[in-house]
Amino acid sequence: MGETFGKKENQKKRLKQRQEKAEKMEERKANAKKGKTLEEMMAYIDENGNISSAPPDPRKMKTFMQADMQISVPKQEEREQYEVIRTGTVTFFNQDKGFGFIKDSQTQESIFIHINQLSEPVRENDKLNFEVEMGPKGPNAVKAKKIS
Repeated sequence: MGETFGKKENQKKRLKQRQEKAEKMEERKANAKKGKTLEEMMAYIDENGNISSAPPDPRKMKTFMQADMQISVPKQEEREQYEVIRTGTVTFFNQDKGFGFIKDSQTQESIFIHINQLSEPVRENDKLNFEVEMGPKGPNAVKAKKIS
């Protein structure tokens, strides 16, 4: 039995692809650059901790104790609470969305306030007593009360 026209065409395509692949491989071998030498691959750290291609000056070398090095993120230390109750003025409050900001009278810091932390409704320029807790995005006012 003889081969059909389709089989002959497929066989010609496969042979052509093999030849092209072999030619590309030969071309890559001919144009391949040899790997870098050890000296070309070396990287050094200078006295300031920066990576450079030149070896550091031994006179500027610093010695470090292994116990003093911290490789991980340092743990957050507990902060001292200066004042438990603070006072401030409402600079912005959106009744529809239920949040706003208070400007602390001592630190002039802007502190987020949510409607759930208020004992009564507030408006802009109202004075408040409140406590501060750290939230995921910064300081939040809690237990806020309007000053008469």
